[in-house]
Amino acid sequence: MPKLKEGHISPTPDEDAAITAAAMSDPDAIPYTDEEWATVKPVRGPGRPAGSGAKRQISLRIDTDVIEAFKGQGSGWQTKMNEVLREWVATHRA
Repeated sequence: MPKLKEGHISPTPDEDAAITAAAMSDPDAIPYTDEEWATVKPVRGPGRPAGSGAKRQISLRIDTDVIEAFKGQGSGWQTKMNEVLREWVATHRA
């Protein structure tokens, strides 16, 4: 059991039973049956897009004004920076 915060007061068994009974009688809080749980599917929320698997993490020093210009474009600024570098490489291949 996790460590409880200082001053925590646990309910007595009678209080716990009363709380559980009240929750079980709430029509908006009826627990799922085993059949209902079987149909539950996880929801994937917003997050990082799947990577290509071909990227490496490096440490790179870039001027503050350049970083701020990319960050100023909002979410996805690192991807945009990668695209700009990729375009440069494509136009400067020997």
